[in-house]
Amino acid sequence: MDKILEVKNLTVGYGNTPVVQNASMTLHKGEIVGLVGESGCGKSTFLRTLMMLTDENAHIMSGTITFENKNLADMTEEQLRLIRGQDISMVFQNSAEACNPVQTIGYHFWETMNCHGEKHSKKECNKKVAELLKQLRLQKPERILKSYPFELSGGMNQRVGIALAMINNPKLILADEPTSALDVTVQMQVLREMYDLKKEFQTAIVLVTHSIGVVAGLCDTVGVMYGGHIVEWGSCEDLLSHPYHPYTKALIEAVPTESGKDPKGIPGMPPDFGTSMPGCPFAPRCARASSQCKKEMPKQIDITDKHRVWCWHLEDNGGGK
Repeated sequence: MDKILEVKNLTVGYGNTPVVQNASMTLHKGEIVGLVGESGCGKSTFLRTLMMLTDENAHIMSGTITFENKNLADMTEEQLRLIRGQDISMVFQNSAEACNPVQTIGYHFWETMNCHGEKHSKKECNKKVAELLKQLRLQKPERILKSYPFELSGGMNQRVGIALAMINNPKLILADEPTSALDVTVQMQVLREMYDLKKEFQTAIVLVTHSIGVVAGLCDTVGVMYGGHIVEWGSCEDLLSHPYHPYTKALIEAVPTESGKDPKGIPGMPPDFGTSMPGCPFAPRCARASSQCKKEMPKQIDITDKHRVWCWHLEDNGGGK
């Protein structure tokens, strides 16, 4: 597969405090990557940095983000504007807050479509958008296009945000908890549309989610984040069936199953946002932690050419089985 995005040793900080540390990933055309982990582990910061939309007090401390052989960190704001919305688009956690409250939903689509690529008349734009909104289970799309963001429910705004990200058939979609405000039936429809986009246009997607079920049903590859670090990375099937890192295993065991077996909670609490620790960030909560875990950050271990993990005690994990 053709490589579309490569992130190397990315560290992002607020002031002098790193919140994402030495994160690396490679994304190919048509690949869907899921990023999972508890709140505060750095997933959203990582995703927004890929779009070069970090908060004013956040900055890249080291590392590179290469999109189609171009380093995004070296681009001017004007150069980035030509890429955002056309080649790369984003679904935000709260799509209503990402919209201009004094403009109609229809205007947002018209602006998105006409600022990038081919020009469309308002009639052409509304027709294309109405079809997409119907596919996302939004009834009466004509009324929605005339509405303002504050006139729609949270779930409706979220589907509008997803449609805005999809409307130009971008090469890469960055989706931050895109289905969190949706009921189960609508979630399935949204995920199906994202999958169809991948199949038809070879769109690559990076999906931040808390749902292992969503990852299992949609993603090709999974990255597990904890304390600002990626602690395990691998194909979806391999990682979920044979997790190596104790945190990955704990996340999977915390998911309710059809067998009725009680899910297991993870003892302790995640580190405070931006906490810098000398060793493995999961060591304070890990039953297998040794003195080495508390002093040294584990090095990358390649299980296969597609499955890698950062842990000092793989031999104790029994291959995750």
